[in-house]
Amino acid sequence: MDQYYDYNGSNYNKPTTAPDHDVKMRGRKALDITGVKQVESFDNEEFLLETSMGFLAIRGYNLKMKNLNLEQGLVSIEGKVYDLVYLDQQQGDKAKGFFSKLFK
Repeated sequence: MDQYYDYNGSNYNKPTTAPDHDVKMRGRKALDITGVKQVESFDNEEFLLETSMGFLAIRGYNLKMKNLNLEQGLVSIEGKVYDLVYLDQQQGDKAKGFFSKLFK
């Protein structure tokens, strides 16, 4: 458990903050994504991840999950990456259409 001490000697828990979110791509063949809260769905053509900065859709060919550690918020994906898209609430109908296609 993460704790720290103040000048008075009493300890208390650190305030929780949203984990950092980074996307690192190497040659359109490998992705390392941090700040992942949950993997909503995935197959060899599409991944839908909930991150600390919103939903992230990854589309491609022959996609495979190489590493998953939700405690650390880390997902690693390999394959040919075509598209990375953040799905914001402001998109309204576009986001609903995308989700309805995913969850038919």
